[in-house]
Amino acid sequence: MFHGFCATAVSLSVWQARREELTTLTGSCRASLNYAAGAGLHKAGLVEVEVEIRDGRSAHLPGWRECGFELVSHTSAVTDWTNDTELAAVHYPEVEAVARNLTGCDFALVSDHVKRTAEEAKREREQSPVRLVHSDFAANYADIVRSGYRGVRGRGAATLARSGLRADDVEKARRIVMLQFWRNLGPAKMDQPVAFCDARTVTPAETRPFRYTGYVAGGRSFDALAVVAPDGPGNHAWYVFPEMTPDEVVAFRTYDTELVGDGKTYFTPHSAFRDPEVELGKPPRFSIELRVMCLFTSELPTRP
Repeated sequence: MFHGFCATAVSLSVWQARREELTTLTGSCRASLNYAAGAGLHKAGLVEVEVEIRDGRSAHLPGWRECGFELVSHTSAVTDWTNDTELAAVHYPEVEAVARNLTGCDFALVSDHVKRTAEEAKREREQSPVRLVHSDFAANYADIVRSGYRGVRGRGAATLARSGLRADDVEKARRIVMLQFWRNLGPAKMDQPVAFCDARTVTPAETRPFRYTGYVAGGRSFDALAVVAPDGPGNHAWYVFPEMTPDEVVAFRTYDTELVGDGKTYFTPHSAFRDPEVELGKPPRFSIELRVMCLFTSELPTRP
């Protein structure tokens, strides 16, 4: 569930030149996205904005460190994506390994997952696609993430044991990056794919924190970010990776303690959208996403 937004204010001038450079490519389709209402409108309202969504496969994007997301080839050993026990035993370690390779972090921790489907009948750990331009964590998430493994049991305790860590090791980490992984498990052409916004075209000033409850993975309430409707529909550069297979995954950054401390864009806006070529529910989307806590514990510098 989404709760009321509170506005922030930071100058946008630093990003304007970069935006103009990044928003001149030819798009693959036009679709409507739901943004948070801007100044002067009801603070909890939404605004539908028609945007151009480009083909990420042919866009020559620089990777998650710069634009916030990237497409990664990965073949999983999972045989039954509906079996949550198999996912915890097989897929969690797989994704942890991919995250370590992508980020260079010392440890990567996965302790839960969520599947998304537009079908009305939901099984355990399934939720509907989110049709709101958002990112998962507000700037204050560090306090939650550092204490997230205190007193854990079950899968959380298994995650720590798998990495040889204790809860206080997480709390003392020099840097924490949350990298999320989105994988299509259904037909390549679906009704509600997910689009990703180039992080270089959005600023922290364009977001509003809101309280999110009811997330099935972990069950905690936390502050997420809604993105305010832009002054122009081309201000934000949007991308989709068409017809993804189960052997591909999109990795995208949703938190970075270093970028938060520097006042930079640490998040990647994303949203489900209606594919204009697919009738709703024919076929419905079926996907899985995992949040990976990437821990940097060594004293070596991580910036290039």
